[in-house]
Amino acid sequence: MAPTNDTGGQTPGFGARDMIVAVAMNLLWGVNIIAVKMAVTAIAPMTAGFLRQALVLLVCLGSLRIVRGRMAALSALGILSGGAFYVATNLSLAVTHNIGALAIAGQLGVPFSLLLAVLFFHERIRLPRIIGIALSIAGVALLLFDPGLASELPGLALTALASFIWAVCSLIQRRLIGVPVLTIYAWVGFWGSIVLGAIALVAEPAAIRAIPQLGPGTLGWIAFSAIGSTVAGQGAMSWLLQRHPVSIVMPLTLASPVIAVIATSWYFATPPTMLMLAGGAIAMLGVAIVTIRTARAGDTP
Repeated sequence: MAPTNDTGGQTPGFGARDMIVAVAMNLLWGVNIIAVKMAVTAIAPMTAGFLRQALVLLVCLGSLRIVRGRMAALSALGILSGGAFYVATNLSLAVTHNIGALAIAGQLGVPFSLLLAVLFFHERIRLPRIIGIALSIAGVALLLFDPGLASELPGLALTALASFIWAVCSLIQRRLIGVPVLTIYAWVGFWGSIVLGAIALVAEPAAIRAIPQLGPGTLGWIAFSAIGSTVAGQGAMSWLLQRHPVSIVMPLTLASPVIAVIATSWYFATPPTMLMLAGGAIAMLGVAIVTIRTARAGDTP
């Protein structure tokens, strides 16, 4: 589709097709946290990440090609999104029992991405959205006062780091407008396999040697994460970011932590505490304010 405005080829308005893509993306990401937790528990964090990225590369291998003028951005995205993000994410899941708390903390990606968009793309943000950002951060911060989550602080810190990396990656994706999604994630799989594979060889040699003995159930969790979350889910995110500003797309991910909290509470039998519910509600309110104000304002940079 030809560009219709001056926002890098993005289209005006958020239509039904965009919403369907956003809903599917949230469902895939919300359930994916279970798959990743099962994988890092059954294997080892870095080895599970390596297998996931290797599968992503295999699925997208036919689209792996040199894109002139974009290789610096593609390589940066691959190293950060395919490597660093999963180092932080998989380690956080490996050391955390209450996975729902991580789903709430993952909402930090929204304020981080909006603040970075303002800083680097000069996107306008007024008082209501500033309040929304403050509420989302305050809601996550409330988790730190939950006695039941005292042992989960390392996981929460790693999730905050992963959220910041994710926000940085969202800005890099804005530099890749026009690059096919499968090509983008072929490079994510390529660099992710190298980064995670190298770390796993050093830190988890026994897990690497045990790969041939993995059962179909474990491989199924990894396949869901690779194809469902990375190729389909993150591919959907990339597609949306190439059509709309960061400050419209990122708040739409607010449904995934809700799905994740519900799904993990049921699957792992870890009901959320009252402070978790309060913190999650405050954070969700903040992100909802950002979403509604962004939609009403039309988000003109």
